[in-house]
Amino acid sequence: MSDATAEHDLDLQEQIVRIKRAQVESDKFQAEQRKLIAEAAKYERERSLAPVVVAASLGAGVIAGLINLLGRLIH
Repeated sequence: MSDATAEHDLDLQEQIVRIKRAQVESDKFQAEQRKLIAEAAKYERERSLAPVVVAASLGAGVIAGLINLLGRLIH
């Protein structure tokens, strides 16, 4: 009877160890998934802001050109 109990306890301990390992792996997977989701959100924000950056750059170029032209006309 005590051999069966000891074997049963050992079997339960093995199952607990397997469950803990699986939980650690699951936690790692979830952390990686959160990281990838955050990275995807960052790229989405950057993609949505790209037209604004292009427009601002073009506007700055036009203003710089006008200032340059006005400077040449004044002198």
